[in-house]
Amino acid sequence: MAAAGCSRSEPAPTFDYTLLDGSRHSSAALRGQVWLVNFWATSCVACVKKMPGLVNTHRQFAAQGLQTLAVAMAYDAPARVAAFSESRQLPFGVIIDNTGAVARAFGDIKATPTTLLVNRAGLIVWRHEGEASFPQLQSRIAQLLAEPAA
Repeated sequence: MAAAGCSRSEPAPTFDYTLLDGSRHSSAALRGQVWLVNFWATSCVACVKKMPGLVNTHRQFAAQGLQTLAVAMAYDAPARVAAFSESRQLPFGVIIDNTGAVARAFGDIKATPTTLLVNRAGLIVWRHEGEASFPQLQSRIAQLLAEPAA
């Protein structure tokens, strides 16, 4: 899988998911868009610390088409995820991955936070475990959004 700064990439998986509001979706609907996926947990100190940067990044690029998904890990209680999301007024989709299917689709992600960036061609072009460098991530997002849709 591509790491930050690497040129190697692999296709993003296709998966179905349920958002915090109960609505069901498929990642296939994101085809042709740039999207950011963040695996996190309310019990993860680094995740909680990172969330304002994720919110700011989403707000900075959402109008240009960035789609952001925050995937709550299977062990995180939905009620805690809902309370956290509401108290922080998270402006993007929050996935309740209660079966772990989304984490498995991305290679059985266990470490939080793990952030992935998918380009318009559906390739994972950036992956980072731990606290990401937001300036680096934002620079990469801006590059991807500037590229024409295929």
